[in-house]
Amino acid sequence: MTDTIDHGAKKYASLAGEAQDEPFKTLSREEARALRARLPQVSPWRVVAAQAAAGLLCTAIVWLVTQHSGSAWSALYGALAVALPGALLARGMTRRRGAGSPVAAAAGFLFWEMLKIGVAIAMLVIAARVVPGLSWPVLLITMVVCMKVNWVALLWRAR
Repeated sequence: MTDTIDHGAKKYASLAGEAQDEPFKTLSREEARALRARLPQVSPWRVVAAQAAAGLLCTAIVWLVTQHSGSAWSALYGALAVALPGALLARGMTRRRGAGSPVAAAAGFLFWEMLKIGVAIAMLVIAARVVPGLSWPVLLITMVVCMKVNWVALLWRAR
């Protein structure tokens, strides 16, 4: 009674073998151009603009529902705490520089991403001093809504 149980190991091994057997193919200039046309890029500025628009919409909804200026300012500041650092990252990543190494590109991205996070944290730290009648729940909910707009970029790319 020492039968071994095959949990599909042979199936997965054959799939892994098939993937390794396929040679790597370098794209020609025309093939790369056709691939870029099929998979268009979404501008980071468009995403930042959509985040700002979502923040303004949240601010208007909060104002209409609460009629409280402190809540509206909190929503607006929450949107600003997402859109401003996002614009900073977009600016850093879209600057035209000479063709550098992939390592330099990754390091540049990490630098701008850390700067974005630092600015967002700094804005949250000073929020209580800057926003009159601050409502943390409103500010944080607006921030979450604005951050989730990034997922809309996937829909734009699918079109």
